Amino acid sequence: MLPELTQDDYAAALDGVAADVLAQSPTTAPPVDALELARRLGLDVAWDEGQSGRGRIARLAGRPGAANRGSIMLRPDPRRERLHWAIAHEIGEWCAHQVFSSLAVDPSEAPPAARETVANQLAARILLPRGEFGCDARACNWDLLALKERYATASHELIARRMLDFTPAIIITIFDQGRRTFRRGNLPFRAPAMAYLEQLTWRRAHEEGETVEEDGGGLHVQAWAIHEPGWRREILRTEWLTDEPLDD
Repeated sequence: MLPELTQDDYAAALDGVAADVLAQSPTTAPPVDALELARRLGLDVAWDEGQSGRGRIARLAGRPGAANRGSIMLRPDPRRERLHWAIAHEIGEWCAHQVFSSLAVDPSEAPPAARETVANQLAARILLPRGEFGCDARACNWDLLALKERYATASHELIARRMLDFTPAIIITIFDQGRRTFRRGNLPFRAPAMAYLEQLTWRRAHEEGETVEEDGGGLHVQAWAIHEPGWRREILRTEWLTDEPLDD
């Protein structure tokens, strides 16, 4: 956001705003219904098949003298998770000013992409609330498939990336069609090249289409095969159990 802000300050502001938003929900039990939440926040939801993006926020003029009402315009999508993400993202856009205000930051002084980043971070926290998600994830040993069943409105990828916001030290790696498309850790240093155990675990998940879990060399690797007709995705969670660097 800004150099003088710590990551803890930023995360606390995001968590606080997300908690305020979720307080409007009629239930605290997952999964979060982003559509119902938007309505509770006074945001209309409408469909626009012609728009290029999945969602956008708009202010529609009401009757003369009345305040403009916020509306979320959605492009239809057969995937439930994409629609809930689009709505949660636009809720994040709508509430982003609250994060800036909490941090005493003038939005005009923030980097150009800051609002979009804030909206994305808020959306993740809306669909996967810190308190509930953290407890559930630890209770099931960070089992992606179990978490997806409980947090059905969030995608597998979003759930995996959300794990990076918690301890312990981990790396999340994603493969699509046999090609690595994402690798990031919450380590105090840059995520290193994949270790042999990670490569082996990924290869088994890719070929067998099953969940694979392996330990060795100070690592605990979980690999989930998210396979659909015509598309193979594997998601790895590598937990760092040692202070020693990963092998190249």
